[in-house]
Amino acid sequence: MNLSRIIAIVLIVLGTTGLIYRQFSYTKETHEGQFGALQFSVKEKESVEIPVWLSAALIAVGAGLLVLGRKPA
Repeated sequence: MNLSRIIAIVLIVLGTTGLIYRQFSYTKETHEGQFGALQFSVKEKESVEIPVWLSAALIAVGAGLLVLGRKPA
């Protein structure tokens, strides 16, 4: 298996995952403090939306690499 085929498969998997989930969330620690023996931190939950056009483009580019990467028989 050559490198272009591996990249194509990874792009197709990423694009398909983006179409299925459409967004991902992560927790970001914004502030941390200490007041005497009391320690506290503030965490914010962030969400990032994945555009449908980006997922479709990843799938198209991956499929294009698979098709164009084939050697003639």
